[in-house]
Amino acid sequence: MVEGMGKGMIRAAGAVVWRGNEDDPEVALVHRPAYDDWSLPKGKLRHGEHVIAAALREVWEETGLRVVLGRALPPVHYMHDGRLKRVDYWLAQAPGHQDPIGGDGYEVDKVAWLPIEEARRRLTYAWDRSLLRAVGAAPLVTTPLILLRHALAGSRQEWKGDDDRRPLDERGRAQAEILATVLGAYRPAVLVSSHSRRCVQTLKPYAERHGLEVREETALSESGYDPREAERIVRDLLAVPGPAVLCSHGKILPELLGMAGEALHGVRTADHTLAKGGFAVLHHAADEHRAAGRNRAAGRHGDTVDAGERVVSMERYAT
Repeated sequence: MVEGMGKGMIRAAGAVVWRGNEDDPEVALVHRPAYDDWSLPKGKLRHGEHVIAAALREVWEETGLRVVLGRALPPVHYMHDGRLKRVDYWLAQAPGHQDPIGGDGYEVDKVAWLPIEEARRRLTYAWDRSLLRAVGAAPLVTTPLILLRHALAGSRQEWKGDDDRRPLDERGRAQAEILATVLGAYRPAVLVSSHSRRCVQTLKPYAERHGLEVREETALSESGYDPREAERIVRDLLAVPGPAVLCSHGKILPELLGMAGEALHGVRTADHTLAKGGFAVLHHAADEHRAAGRNRAAGRHGDTVDAGERVVSMERYAT
């Protein structure tokens, strides 16, 4: 669930799914025959379901599209049957050449791809139209670096052996299974972890599901923490062209987040703590203004190799 969420409200999740050119995208709308309305794909969370897993499932059920999530959009709140309803949304893309299947035949009977302005006109509800205005507030394409705190691993005081060997407990193993689905929303292919057993085990279900290896780094552990080497690892992960995940410890992760923020345009991120099994998603993207200035100075056009990157958003989640 998203940290800080209030109780007693109806919970739902969905996505603004887009395709095409980033400068002129089309977004997917769904038509629900029972209400004769046009809306964005979304639906209620199942009992115990993570909000990110719900967004993936609902988009699949209503459009038939397997999507990859981008940055989070502002949540939408409105009253439904006398109760407050919150819908969490993300930007999302469908990799490859997927075509929507036209809905599930019950709640949804049509899926339409429309340019942003046309979609805004067709949407039935004001809150959906307002959400589309947020789509252009930042880049559509971002690269996530996920910084993950290991899942629950019992009591440090009760463990008698080497603390680096302390394993996940039953609840921690359940968190790791949830994370195997949730991390799949971003599809990281590079997995780096503290060498501590509880950190490696937290990433193991995701790694096994996707046939990936977990690279173990002593410098990211409590017992062998090395700030200089840790900073090099963080900077290397930010240079990876695709999504990456780093798993470490609660005492270390705030400093790693700070290192990442400083590496991205020298901005120090807020000092956030994460619950066990929690994670932060740091979205970054090419800084077009910096790129344009460097290209003018060098007499080049369209060369963004030296452009640098900047923080677009930082999101925090519990598991």
